[in-house]
Amino acid sequence: MNNINPLFFATFIAVSLFTSCMQSDVYEKNVALPSTKWNESNKPSFTFDITDTVASYTMSLTMRHTDAYSYSNIWLNVTTTPPNEKTGSTVKIEVPLAQPDGKWLGRGMNEIWEHRMPLSRNGEAIYFKKKGVYTIQLEQIMRVNPLPEVMSVGVRLEKNK
Repeated sequence: MNNINPLFFATFIAVSLFTSCMQSDVYEKNVALPSTKWNESNKPSFTFDITDTVASYTMSLTMRHTDAYSYSNIWLNVTTTPPNEKTGSTVKIEVPLAQPDGKWLGRGMNEIWEHRMPLSRNGEAIYFKKKGVYTIQLEQIMRVNPLPEVMSVGVRLEKNK
């Protein structure tokens, strides 16, 4: 212990305490889908706590699929349940995953593609009216069931600055 510079040690402690107390303005959770197939009965849910009702948020779908995914988009029912309520409101959303020429919009590595696409209509900001725990549920409503080649789906919620 005598060989450690006291200034370095104090700086290390201060930085550690500061970074451990910072709150993140990003929530992200992903759910792996069994056998790379998304069955319509599998409706992943994501819960997060909203403490700032003045701020706007950007909500995105995170999705990983193989290069063999046959569609340029995905249709979803997105259900948002506010705090202390048993039922939520559902909106039907089309999320584009490829350009008209077939080129994927996401990032790819080998045969796996990852997307982070807006979950609101026209990519507009989202405002939450009540403080508390919200639940978002995703349901794939494509004409194929189960939807093949989908590895995982999730939600990313980011507080806008």
